[in-house]
Amino acid sequence: MRRRIWKAALVAVAVAAGGVWSAARGAAAAESVRVASAEVAAEAVRRDRDILFYERRAGEDARSAADRASLAALYLQRSRASGDFTDVARAESLARESIALRAARNAHTNVTLAASLMAQHRFADARDVAAHLASAEPDVPSYRALLGEVELELGDYDAARRSFAAVRSERASLSVAPRLARWAELRGDTAAARRILYRAMAAADSAERLPREQVAWFHLRVGDFELRRGRTRAAEWALRGGLAVSPDDHRLLGAMARAALERRDYARAIDYGDRAIAAVLDPAALGVVSDAYAALGDGAKAAEYARALDVSAGQRPGEFHRAWALWLLDHDRRVPELLERARAELRVRRDVYGFDLLAWALHKSGRHEEARAAMARALALGTQDVSLFRHAAAVERALGRAVGGRAYEARAAAVGD
Repeated sequence: MRRRIWKAALVAVAVAAGGVWSAARGAAAAESVRVASAEVAAEAVRRDRDILFYERRAGEDARSAADRASLAALYLQRSRASGDFTDVARAESLARESIALRAARNAHTNVTLAASLMAQHRFADARDVAAHLASAEPDVPSYRALLGEVELELGDYDAARRSFAAVRSERASLSVAPRLARWAELRGDTAAARRILYRAMAAADSAERLPREQVAWFHLRVGDFELRRGRTRAAEWALRGGLAVSPDDHRLLGAMARAALERRDYARAIDYGDRAIAAVLDPAALGVVSDAYAALGDGAKAAEYARALDVSAGQRPGEFHRAWALWLLDHDRRVPELLERARAELRVRRDVYGFDLLAWALHKSGRHEEARAAMARALALGTQDVSLFRHAAAVERALGRAVGGRAYEARAAAVGD
């Protein structure tokens, strides 16, 4: 009897201690989030103050290329943090003004211009700017890597191969590493891509004076990479690290929502998705929340978010929003329109994911043989992406090729191993 009482007392003490420790840990986590949020807010205040300063200077001096260059860079940085595409257009306009005023010794402004064009999905224009940079200063690795990145987006993989071969020894550079990793990923060298990305993320975490939204972006790159591999736990680990730095980053929250949906944690997917949407009306996040509500049996809510997705996607710049298009195709909506738009985009942007989108639109149109041919183009580079293999499996099954369908399903399951 005494022994049972003694053991019960020990359990009670342990439970109480555990509760205290858990509460302390929760309080510490809440304080960490509060401090990080305060620092992000302080950065935003400093950035807005700098924008006002350079706006005034640029207004006072119509010939100041430097002030316009600084202002363009600040607008672009703010757009990444806020998702405001108005700032992207401002960044482009001011960068062009700065370059017109001073063409020589203004390479950093050309980088800003190229980045603003890429943010608008104007990749052909961005390639012209990046090619000029790489040609004018061939010894600067970041310019060559920028050109390689644009070539990847356009699907010009032969040119990209040459660009990245010239900078493959620069994988420790934060301006080169993510681009090298993307090239390795597209070629199917996921081990190399993972090594480069994780090292870059660690370097960004320890870098001094790197804005928090940029540190968060490196975590996003790792999270997105792992999600494409079907490794949701690894993705969430990286994304949580980013949220510790920038707790309200809409990009990280949207990625966390996708990970939760993949794990069928629908309540968490809705929570993260709503937090992302509160900052930026992003079509991808709206699609995730709509699917989560549908999985929970709430058709009215699912339809509400689907309508919002339709409206918000139409307001985005660029050819069209691929995540929006894939979601609509997944739900058999607006198929003829999206097939035509996928074809139109491929006239300029012939990359892996453009062919995947075309294949999916053809499949949803019932044109499965054509879809199979387009899917072959999407898989030709050796990219190891769960979504690509799932699409390929669906096309094979639609053609009655059960063996091929099972083979692609097995490849999708094996991607994360």
